[in-house]
Amino acid sequence: MDAGATTATGLRSVAAPRNQPLSIRATRAPDTERADDASMVEPVSPTGRLMDSFYIVVTIGLGTPVNVPACRAGVEAQLARHPRFCSIQVPATPPITIDIFQMQVTDGSEDSNPHWVPATVNLDDHIVIPGLDPAAVAADPDRAVEDYVASLSTLPMDRSRPLWEFHVLDFPTSEAAATVALRVHHSLGDGMALLTLLIACTRSAADPARLPAMPPPPAREGPIYARPRPPASAGFLAVAAWLWSYAVLAWHTVADVVAFVATVLFLSDPHTLFKRTASEGNNKVHRKRFVHTTLSLDDVKLVKNAMKCTVNDVLVGVTSAALSQYYFRESGDTDTRKLICLRSVLLVNLRPPASLQKLAETIESGKSKEVKWGNKLGFIILPFHIAMHDDPLEYVVRTAKKTVDRKKSSLEVLFTHAIGEMVLKFCGVKVASTIFGRMIAHTTISFSNMVGPGEQVEFCGHPVAFLAPSVYGPPEALTVHYQSYSNTIKVILAVDEAHFACRKLLDDFAGSLRRIWDAAKHISNNGLI
Repeated sequence: MDAGATTATGLRSVAAPRNQPLSIRATRAPDTERADDASMVEPVSPTGRLMDSFYIVVTIGLGTPVNVPACRAGVEAQLARHPRFCSIQVPATPPITIDIFQMQVTDGSEDSNPHWVPATVNLDDHIVIPGLDPAAVAADPDRAVEDYVASLSTLPMDRSRPLWEFHVLDFPTSEAAATVALRVHHSLGDGMALLTLLIACTRSAADPARLPAMPPPPAREGPIYARPRPPASAGFLAVAAWLWSYAVLAWHTVADVVAFVATVLFLSDPHTLFKRTASEGNNKVHRKRFVHTTLSLDDVKLVKNAMKCTVNDVLVGVTSAALSQYYFRESGDTDTRKLICLRSVLLVNLRPPASLQKLAETIESGKSKEVKWGNKLGFIILPFHIAMHDDPLEYVVRTAKKTVDRKKSSLEVLFTHAIGEMVLKFCGVKVASTIFGRMIAHTTISFSNMVGPGEQVEFCGHPVAFLAPSVYGPPEALTVHYQSYSNTIKVILAVDEAHFACRKLLDDFAGSLRRIWDAAKHISNNGLI
């Protein structure tokens, strides 16, 4: 790829990426003066090393054209000051052991742990203004954005500089006046931590002097969180029920951990059109296409209130309904009475959530000692049921709510995290990567649901129209993300480009929520709840 001309703003304009790496600028050596400060050097977390090939992509729709100088100044003053965003990964000096009896020297470089070392950030390396084909942009701007973001999934990042990039697509689409795509290496932090950091860099559109308002955290329910010991006066049955809840918790945890181990060893989902075949391979680089559509948060809440469940229950039910619609239509399978169980790997952040205020102060000070960062994840294997139900509410009540309630009565996520940490510590990254890869290969999809601001926000002075985070690198052919923002929910699909009719699948999500909402509305209007 040939370098483009330097713009008046000092940023480099580059040609649209094709098959060549995106990084066209000369690499830099790290800032040696800062790197020598041992107090600022921190090892990369074991989970961060495990996710070495994973990347997070956040597509941000803006309500106004991009003011590049203002965007540059905002990024420099906020995001670029965070310790993870101004550091690079440097391999640790491998330990050397000498056996004086056998006269052998052993180099421990195979599992040496890389460290985060501070480096100077040059924004010209991180803010990219691609030169796209004007005719393609004019013909279909939505497709032009979609094609460009998809191309990022095949392009490496330059590891000689901090592992993040902003890609500015300054032309209007059907949803926004301009689009910015943020690409971040997953080792910088898990999705929830990075999204919270990004939101901490925004301000309320109603009052730019304050941070945006976030919805209150959901009440923790279920046997894990609420199991107070009954008073002695409550009687024998109450105490027995309390003790029994621990027995159920232990049983469910053992069952889930055994299923997790079995999944790693041999237990695999049946082959469906959602799963890659052996010939397609799980270790190959597959180009991902990121598509998204907007759902009404009020519609989701109406179903939640009508069925006395949670927002997450509704979204799991919508996902089951959408996958079922797509499967029976595209596969041609006419046996709609069958029930197919597919499973997803749900990554759960185990760090306590940091407040926006604390993160904003961290960015201001440039220090991160008070905020735990990086990746600290556990795994839940969450079943999804593919079936055709006459009553759309069955997807929420019969499958989603029962499945999620069952998972709340288990310590699976804590034990899978502990297993992962022990494997990384005693067996190394290669063994842990093999185990993680088998778990992914034996399941079908990835699933996540994240909560965003409850009001409209501004980023670097630009009103934000939507947020659409996703990920690439996991070997599944399909990844489903939900992201709430203001009074909307984005459903974002990351799909193998040649594997899915992605627009049809996306329409199935919107259509499934509409059918579930109609059924819940009918129940509400008739006073059947």
